[in-house]
Amino acid sequence: MHKNQELIYYKVFAGFENVVAFTSNKQTFDTRNPKFTGDSSEIYENNRALLAEKLMIKPEQLVFPRQTHTNCVAEISDIPANEIKETDALVSNKTGICLCVQTADCVPILLFDPVNNVIAAVHAGWRGTVKKIAEIAVQKMVQKYNSNPKNIVAAIGPSISPEIYEVGNEVVKEVRNSIPNADILLHKSNSGNFHLNLWEANRQILLQNGLAKKNIEVLGECSFTETSKYFSARKEGVETGRMVSGIMLLR
Repeated sequence: MHKNQELIYYKVFAGFENVVAFTSNKQTFDTRNPKFTGDSSEIYENNRALLAEKLMIKPEQLVFPRQTHTNCVAEISDIPANEIKETDALVSNKTGICLCVQTADCVPILLFDPVNNVIAAVHAGWRGTVKKIAEIAVQKMVQKYNSNPKNIVAAIGPSISPEIYEVGNEVVKEVRNSIPNADILLHKSNSGNFHLNLWEANRQILLQNGLAKKNIEVLGECSFTETSKYFSARKEGVETGRMVSGIMLLR
């Protein structure tokens, strides 16, 4: 993994010249609470323009869904004319379109098939994780674009860590019902409450869907504890800014 002050890059993608994958942080933007979707373009226009400038692309090349903790995965064949609603992951095989998701404790997952040149960006909080949105994204890459899971490389970006992420009994039940190897994902703290490892949960889902261990990078940095670097909705409130994780095939 390569880091600078403004964007984080992942080592799992480093050997590929035709893809760029990144995550922003608090140093990326001038504004205190950057957001990238909303009911008015005034909310996000400047932030998208600044991100596009840093990536040396046009703002209209950035494609964001309106995330609502679904397991909906949208295929992107052109830059959409309208907002992509009720969607938490994007998949494409087109060059020059930067697929983006926003997070502030939830897990960003970036996927790349270097053989068939297919990319995906996934937003997975606990709801998306138990609904296996990462699995649906991989399956869409396989079914629609003929990807072989053994070829897919993945990065699991910064989010709330298992040491911090305390969850209630309803979440524990959902995890046990849906995620493989659930017992290694749940740990009781000294207070008797469960903590959930979202990183490992999504890694297990990717492994179950045929990805190779060596092709999955887990950044392992906590959005809650690394306050100077990352936004955290749980720590700073839901109106805090968002990190962007994006991936784009280069022409």
